[in-house]
Amino acid sequence: MSRKTAPELDVSIVIAAPPNRILRAFFEPDALNAWCQVKHAVTLPRALGPYAITWPATEFRDEVLGRLGGVFRGTVMQFQAGHGFFVADVYFLPPDGDPIGPMAFEVTCTPSGDNGSSTQVRVSQRGYEESPRWRRYYEVIAIGWQHSLGALKALLEQ
Repeated sequence: MSRKTAPELDVSIVIAAPPNRILRAFFEPDALNAWCQVKHAVTLPRALGPYAITWPATEFRDEVLGRLGGVFRGTVMQFQAGHGFFVADVYFLPPDGDPIGPMAFEVTCTPSGDNGSSTQVRVSQRGYEESPRWRRYYEVIAIGWQHSLGALKALLEQ
């Protein structure tokens, strides 16, 4: 009997912006709204700071998860200026149904290009329990993060 591999998120993009500017965009409510359509955000880039963001519930209903939107919340365990941050005890609270979690969420920034004028941004998320809801969650967020990172790149490079 073969075991299914646990799904996880691991996406990256190169953005022509310095790491500190990119990291600010993950913590400033106006920036989060601009590139990720976040409705509210309570985030603090320091150890034990909150990382809570909300999206309005969608009209659309996913066949497994129900309406999308909801709350993504966790605790910043590590913030390193110019490099990245790590959020633990992450839960996704969809508008309908039970929370999904716990998970870990991490963003890292690595200088890219010859003169360091670009930054590779890597977003990863781990945590899993075998169920159709968890598998579907990772399918949905993989598509969402690809779109959101493209929007972040467009915002920061304009």
